Amino acid sequence: MSSEEKVNHPAHYKRGGIEAIDVIEAWDLGFNLGNAVKYIARARYKGSRQDWIDDLKKAAWYCSREAQLLESPMKTSATTSYNDTRLDS
Repeated sequence: MSSEEKVNHPAHYKRGGIEAIDVIEAWDLGFNLGNAVKYIARARYKGSRQDWIDDLKKAAWYCSREAQLLESPMKTSATTSYNDTRLDS
């Protein structure tokens, strides 16, 4: 793998011909949920068993942060695609 591929298209982010960033952008997930998807998608492919566990914990942290933002009346979600009708359903 060339150094450019390691930076721009690392193998642990692309499985089955789908790159995590393409899913994140297509689904308009925003920062927190996008990071959660990224860490889940790469978890088992990045390295050791401990790396897998660490990535799943990172994903959980980003999901918790997004939930906290949605629960807080003073803050808005980092996910810009949410609107009031989607949150109330």
